[in-house]
Amino acid sequence: MLVIGGALLGAILGGLTARRRNGAKLDIAQYAAAYAIAFAVLGMIATVVIDRYLV
Repeated sequence: MLVIGGALLGAILGGLTARRRNGAKLDIAQYAAAYAIAFAVLGMIATVVIDRYLV
């Protein structure tokens, strides 16, 4: 669940960041994808850490 939430949050933040910097449509898509991947990885790490401490 954290991975999906992180990916969605990252895509939104990436799109907003690119739009604030006056990027073209492809720039916005690239920022959204990069942020989504980064936040999904952080969510996966958080999921593994939480699972290790709870089990």
